[in-house]
Amino acid sequence: MPVSKRKLIASRKSARFFLIQALYEWQIAQSSLAEVSANVAENGKFAEANSEYFHELLQNITQNRAALDDVISPFLDREIDQVDPVEHAILWLGVYELQSQLDIPYKSVINEAVELAKQFGAEGSHRYVNGVLDKVAKTVPFRQTEIK
Repeated sequence: MPVSKRKLIASRKSARFFLIQALYEWQIAQSSLAEVSANVAENGKFAEANSEYFHELLQNITQNRAALDDVISPFLDREIDQVDPVEHAILWLGVYELQSQLDIPYKSVINEAVELAKQFGAEGSHRYVNGVLDKVAKTVPFRQTEIK
């Protein structure tokens, strides 16, 4: 894999890491996006992240959260407002990337979400995230040819 491709993947992975923290803060503290972004930018490791990708995700996920919830809800075993905020943030990210980031293979999207759930979520949340996103992926028209 070329160095630039590897660097892009690593910087996006880092952006996702900070995004989950930002979305969590946004949900819990009800901070503005500007406040959330500023708080994340204070972390020295944020320089490793693809900040453009981070801001794109933060903006689009927060603006489209209701539509993302509509996609997620049919595959949940509880009401959407009962989903843990960390899991909710990870599911938003996964659904957004499944629908909008067609350059990222669907298995990679799900794997990244599972890894984030292992890092940030409660015990076993990675299995829940995996199950929900796997079902969602099968309903995304652009992804159906990718899924065997």
